[in-house]
Amino acid sequence: MDERDARRVSLRGWGGVAAMAAAVACALVAVFTVLLPLSHTASGDGSTGLGSGGVAEGLQTRADDCSPTEKGHEPERSLDPKGDQNGTAVKAIKTRGYLSVGVDQNSFRWGYRDPNKGLDSSGSASEKTSELEGFDIDLAHEIAGEILGDPDAIRFRAIPTNQRIPAIKSGQVDMVVRTMTISCDRLNDVDFSTAYFQTGQQVLAPRASDITGYDKSLGGKRICTAKGSTAETALDDGRDKGDIPRSTDIATTVPNQLDCLVRLQLGEVDAVVTDGALAASQAAQDPTVELKGEPFTTEYYGVAMKKGSDDLVRRVNQVLEDYRAGGKGSGWQKSYDKWLEAALGPSSGPPAPKYK
Repeated sequence: MDERDARRVSLRGWGGVAAMAAAVACALVAVFTVLLPLSHTASGDGSTGLGSGGVAEGLQTRADDCSPTEKGHEPERSLDPKGDQNGTAVKAIKTRGYLSVGVDQNSFRWGYRDPNKGLDSSGSASEKTSELEGFDIDLAHEIAGEILGDPDAIRFRAIPTNQRIPAIKSGQVDMVVRTMTISCDRLNDVDFSTAYFQTGQQVLAPRASDITGYDKSLGGKRICTAKGSTAETALDDGRDKGDIPRSTDIATTVPNQLDCLVRLQLGEVDAVVTDGALAASQAAQDPTVELKGEPFTTEYYGVAMKKGSDDLVRRVNQVLEDYRAGGKGSGWQKSYDKWLEAALGPSSGPPAPKYK
């Protein structure tokens, strides 16, 4: 998706008034870090087998060789899939028999549970429970299918925004597929695949607000961001550089990005800054809020993995090559059309991979 695609956002309501949306969001906050039950998983203790030492130092881009604006040094460069794809990390996953993936379970259209799918025709709870679904969930199943031959050989863990990197470093998960922006700072701690989605930071605020975007209208306003997010960094840098007024209050940070939407609905903050792709999905849930102004950064989502797991990075990059292939008939495009087109508009396709 190019930047023009991200700007074509239609604010379609998903269910009820803002009060209902707030109630649903509050109910979801309590379950952020729960191990998600799945009907299609292999037996095991839940450990990924990647938490111990002994992994060779990888060849991935490091922060000291990284610049978003310098060609050939972009953070979204990754390992060419032509190298070894069957080393220690991939063999551990195959031996275990399932892929452990950190995801979001509360981001509408990205990683979430549709409550309506757990109901029967009369509106009562049925035996069938709603499964995790969304754009990121489709990709996670694709990776499991190509590594293990079964897209359902996967275990999901709900990971808050500020716990994505710790979950990878501690070996709780093999990877995180959770609208995670590739950045130079994060390359100090984890490795990334090539980019699978392009987005940018945007401002989300009530329709009636006098906020017009990432500009002087944020002066004196209370802004919420997720702790450890690129939005938090962008706001801090922007205020220091004078892009937004010094009076902009950016003190409110939360563990999970959805918490910002709840605070906005409760009137505890005046606006939220997050990825435009996520903000558009939230606007689709709550018709009382809307995106303000244009994206003020260009960012890319990638699959994050443990530092030094070069074989797994190459394997995921091969999966992404296959997933992008086929133009309008590609797996990527079909997933985009199903989950994101209604909120983001038509897409020109995924970002092209960059290799080192």
